[in-house]
Amino acid sequence: MGASPFRKTMEAINEFFSLVSGWLWDWPMIILLLGTHLFLTFRLLVPQRKLFTGIRLSVKKDPSASGDVSQFGALATALAATIGTGNIVGVATAVALGGPGAVLWCWLTGIFGMSTKYAEGLLAVKYRVKGKDGRMYGGPMYALERGLNMKWLAILFAVFTALASFGIGCTVQANSIALLAHETFGVPTWTVGIFVCVLTGVVILGGVKSIARVCTVLVPFMALFYVLGCIVILCMNAEFVWPALQLIVNSAFNPSAAGGGFVGATVMMAARYGIARGLFSNESGMGSAPIVAAAAQTRNPVRQALVSSTGTFWDTVVICALTGMVLVSSILAYPDITYADGAALTKVAFSKIPYVGAPLLTFGILTFAFSTILGWSYYGESAVNYIEGRRINRFYRILFIVALFFGCIINLDIIWNIADCMNALMTIPNLVALLLLSGVAARETRKYLWSNRLDEEMEVEGER
Repeated sequence: MGASPFRKTMEAINEFFSLVSGWLWDWPMIILLLGTHLFLTFRLLVPQRKLFTGIRLSVKKDPSASGDVSQFGALATALAATIGTGNIVGVATAVALGGPGAVLWCWLTGIFGMSTKYAEGLLAVKYRVKGKDGRMYGGPMYALERGLNMKWLAILFAVFTALASFGIGCTVQANSIALLAHETFGVPTWTVGIFVCVLTGVVILGGVKSIARVCTVLVPFMALFYVLGCIVILCMNAEFVWPALQLIVNSAFNPSAAGGGFVGATVMMAARYGIARGLFSNESGMGSAPIVAAAAQTRNPVRQALVSSTGTFWDTVVICALTGMVLVSSILAYPDITYADGAALTKVAFSKIPYVGAPLLTFGILTFAFSTILGWSYYGESAVNYIEGRRINRFYRILFIVALFFGCIINLDIIWNIADCMNALMTIPNLVALLLLSGVAARETRKYLWSNRLDEEMEVEGER
């Protein structure tokens, strides 16, 4: 018997979104995003220089300033949504498809992407509004409306964000958790679904303050746990770490430098997959993180902008880079590892740690996926709130929780492709806001950052 009409229709829809996703995330988007990173880096006079100031500010509280959550709470919530399976599987896929040189290109997107994340955070605070409930609301939709008078484009961004929240931030993550729990521990997917729904509901029904409280505890713990695992592997592969670093740098510009099984990955392939995975991992330019940055307690836009920029540093410059080093050094250390299978590459590398390696990776994926669910639930709710107001917030939360359950028990190929499309469509309006309002960002940066006004504030507060 042939396939049913319904199945044929779903396959056709999936193929359509797969083609659209491939087109949206091809070279034009990569060039546009990377070009924005470079443009803002030089337009804002390299705000990456103030990285350590941003790190210091991220762990300080400023309760006297306007906002709903601490600066660290906003950063942790943004990191919760950003640090996900892309940091683990995404980097492995980049190495498999683009060779070891992809790791360097991924790392470079993080370096330059910090300026874009900085500008996003700055504009989010600059154009945020206080709602009738006393809470702060902001993000690209408010920058587009209040800064550029583009209400129609702001609504489009909000619609794409709301739809994306049910994809990459909800069903996809829930499915990853359910499949991993089933494969590792034999737990039925429907049981995992109920557990994830209950756990998520307890957190998100309390709003942004509840989400931020959980993320401030979960994110540092899960990231530290994963980083320690990477360091252990690098210690085990100690004699291969330097050769791996040389290989990553050399093969990024010279494909023949990779040698052995890596031959075949051109410079263009290394650049394409490294840049694409880096951009997708840190979400710089996508417009998601500034939504929660607007809720931060901060007395001026530049303070939170610096804090926001550290998110890309931790996500890509540290975690993705460590993952890449682990993968390449493990491939050199263990010739039996088949690098071509990106999805299994990280799992094989971690399995080399006796007894605890596989459970460590399992814990990392589970917590990364759950934290992404929490962060994206707030993004989606904020987008819906912009379109229809707070009266349907509770309905959105309930729908989000229901979607989590279905994400655990159904096949998600089509959801993956739709989510990729929505993420790309979010990015375009956000880049419009960033580029057209870059003069505002530059003016605020000169006013607070390069005039030493921020340093003087920190001296007065005893933050140095």
